[in-house]
Amino acid sequence: MAKRLKSKPLERGSVLFDVIYEDGSQASNRRVPVEVLGGLDGDLPAREVIAAQDEVIAQKSGRPQRAIRSVTRSPAPEARPGREQHGQP
Repeated sequence: MAKRLKSKPLERGSVLFDVIYEDGSQASNRRVPVEVLGGLDGDLPAREVIAAQDEVIAQKSGRPQRAIRSVTRSPAPEARPGREQHGQP
């Protein structure tokens, strides 16, 4: 019987970012697809994705789009006690 080769796992899902706007307001946990991150640009594409999301939100709400001051990754949530994680009791 032939040996089965496992393929590399695909990176799926999204990464959460915190956004601070020029007016001092903040938006937490904005989702950005993993596929657009990484490479030589690092997290820079996240700013462009979030700006595009903000543009859609501004159009739907009828309010002007806010200027982004900074974008940082949200801290990873800590595991809640009593929940198993990937085979660890």
